[in-house]
Amino acid sequence: MQSADRYRTIPSVAGRLGRHITIGEERLLNLSSNDYLGLGDDPVLRSAWLEAAGADLPPMSSSSSRLLTGNHPLAEALEAELSALYGGRAAMLFNSGYHANTGILPALAGRHDLVLSDRLNHASIIDGLKISDANWKRYRHLDCDHLEEMLQEARGKRRQCFIVSESIFSMDGDLVDLKRLVELKKRYGAILILDEAHAVGTLGQEGLGLAEQEGLGGEVDIIVGTFGKAFASTGAYAIMAPLLREYLVNTARPFIFTTAIPPVMLSWSLWTLRRQTGMQLERESLQALASKLRTSLQRQGFTVPGESHIVPVYAGANSRAVAMAEALRKNGFLALPVRPPTVPQNTARIRISLRATLRWEDVEGVARVLGEVA
Repeated sequence: MQSADRYRTIPSVAGRLGRHITIGEERLLNLSSNDYLGLGDDPVLRSAWLEAAGADLPPMSSSSSRLLTGNHPLAEALEAELSALYGGRAAMLFNSGYHANTGILPALAGRHDLVLSDRLNHASIIDGLKISDANWKRYRHLDCDHLEEMLQEARGKRRQCFIVSESIFSMDGDLVDLKRLVELKKRYGAILILDEAHAVGTLGQEGLGLAEQEGLGGEVDIIVGTFGKAFASTGAYAIMAPLLREYLVNTARPFIFTTAIPPVMLSWSLWTLRRQTGMQLERESLQALASKLRTSLQRQGFTVPGESHIVPVYAGANSRAVAMAEALRKNGFLALPVRPPTVPQNTARIRISLRATLRWEDVEGVARVLGEVA
């Protein structure tokens, strides 16, 4: 791994303060955080939550799974809040997005079924496919024509077909054509699962992701969202029909066999969820900043795909991505290199994650620094 520039180490993070992070002795502008709305670093928000909790701060542990004695009233309150936001559909909490994706697919898809997955879907989705008994194939990234060919070929041969995709892809920052996915789902009678991990909080009038932005939330059979990114907490959720939720409560192994989310974190999740619904101006500012930075980098000759707050700068070789990250670090920016196997061979990149608390003057030097390396 070291000879191929793929060796990873765990950084010693000394602290975070707003837009900056301290690693060892270095104070750096943090361009590698998934705290897209800046809620996790908001001291005023945190103080208000603590003041509201007062002496009745919820327990620090649930100490059991929800099916035993770990079902705290705050879990039900959080699910009710999510259900109301998503138009009355049922909500189900998971301990993480990884738990959701490795639990839902194996519970629903069996050996008589076929799952069709975008080639660049997150590792948690791929692991869920590997755990399941279902047959599965990957279609070319964002290629709905290829997906339709697979659906046509499977018609009448499988009990059920599932389509699974991210809405914003975590390594390229590009968006799925959700209208086309919904059209194909209806035409071929498939079940559509959409992972909105990087879209909730950043898209939609109330921060409910691409499905809300496109007005298609009710057309997606299962929407997976996370609290660990823009919502600045921990855990995840899935939105679905009530009967499907009832089935998953009884079959999704990561839900059944995992100690429930600590009530103190459920309380914080409720707090940040309510706060972010009114942050439309921040969402607009975030996307405008990303567009401006992407254009600036492209003018330097870089390949910068995507159309969201995730701004990947292609390097190609692992060694070049490492050199680009080191140059940024020397100039006060923390933007980490992403290398195989996280991304395909020869597509190593710098992945810049922007936040609504950043302004153009904070990041305008990024393109200059990378241009000098190039």
